Amino acid sequence: MYNNIFDNDDMIKLQNILRIHNKTITVAESCTGGLVASMITKISGSSDIFNGSVVTYSNKIKNQELNVKNETLQKFGAVSCEVVNEMLNGVVKKFDANYAIAISGIAGPTGETKNKPVGTVVIGICDSKAHKIVNIYHFNGSREEVQIQAAKTSLKEISKFIQNTLDK
Repeated sequence: MYNNIFDNDDMIKLQNILRIHNKTITVAESCTGGLVASMITKISGSSDIFNGSVVTYSNKIKNQELNVKNETLQKFGAVSCEVVNEMLNGVVKKFDANYAIAISGIAGPTGETKNKPVGTVVIGICDSKAHKIVNIYHFNGSREEVQIQAAKTSLKEISKFIQNTLDK
């Protein structure tokens, strides 16, 4: 499903690039519930490039495990660029990784607000040198479809980001 976004061959290429350059990746997930980590670890040998990740579904755990400030959560909400930015900072440090993905969103069918409809997902990617890209996406479909699109989009974006940083 959604292999046009990111497929198994893309995952193998991503892992090989990380392996060749002796780099690691980590993930902080909320609405995807560990799906990105699962996609990474489906590839045999992924332990070379992946030490672990964290599912920070609740605000309490975002704060406790990733040091997302309660003030940021209250002011902007969990589904915001500001919170995802802090999730990136926390997860890249926690797992001492070279690259990180952070995702927070509203997969539905409940949870939407006036300004954040179902399918709103914030995806952030970064490296350990604090170069970051954080964007808001709007996906359509069922809860599972939103989660899959978010996970695969995050992997596609980190792949491009890694390739660009290694090319420099």
